[in-house]
Amino acid sequence: MSRLDAIFFDIDDTLFPTTRFAEVARRNAVKAMIAAGLELPEEVVYKELTEVISEFTSNYGNHYDHLLKRLGREVLEDVNPALVIAAGVMAYHDTKFLEIAPFEDVPPLLRDLRASGLLVGIITHGWTVKQAEKLLRLRLLESIDRDAIYISEQVGISKPNPKLYTHALEAHGLAPERTMYVGDSPTHDVLPARALGMKATWSSRAAKTTLEETGVEADHAVANFEELRGVLREVYGVPV
Repeated sequence: MSRLDAIFFDIDDTLFPTTRFAEVARRNAVKAMIAAGLELPEEVVYKELTEVISEFTSNYGNHYDHLLKRLGREVLEDVNPALVIAAGVMAYHDTKFLEIAPFEDVPPLLRDLRASGLLVGIITHGWTVKQAEKLLRLRLLESIDRDAIYISEQVGISKPNPKLYTHALEAHGLAPERTMYVGDSPTHDVLPARALGMKATWSSRAAKTTLEETGVEADHAVANFEELRGVLREVYGVPV
């Protein structure tokens, strides 16, 4: 039976439904902007916001400013645009504060993994503070080794560069074949991890693309963390 010394996780759409959460938060932002004086139908505003995010990426800091520039000053009448922008920002962050949560089966498995003696870490792509904030708001830090959190911006290496994964392995003296990585993206998570010899596990429940669509092979594919628990127990003898 193969053995594991460590398991690393992606964050977005692996530990919590990032894509679905972002859609809810953006919808709430649009509704708040309309309530603050933006005189356009919700679907028109949401479609334009989606285009802004697509063009400038989700990590850009001025989505709502650009949104109003594109919609035109005439849609505000006499309302100060700063109030409309602030309404959108507030609604987005209020949603983040109140509704962000991990998938229900994530916290119990992470707790059991930590209790099993495995090193439990994170390898994630994104801005340093933004990704760290997610871990704090998800309340998962008690089940993660805090010296095993690797964020692409902080490390200076972006997914899918395998060097990001190598950095984590070398920092802890881990053998790739005794380390598992779990993520939702076949190309950004599974492919680079497997190229290094890690046990690459694809989490499908919130994935945007499939293994078949990308032609990527994984060591394991799971629909949820209860299935992952079974793989860990039956294939690797992890007592979870």
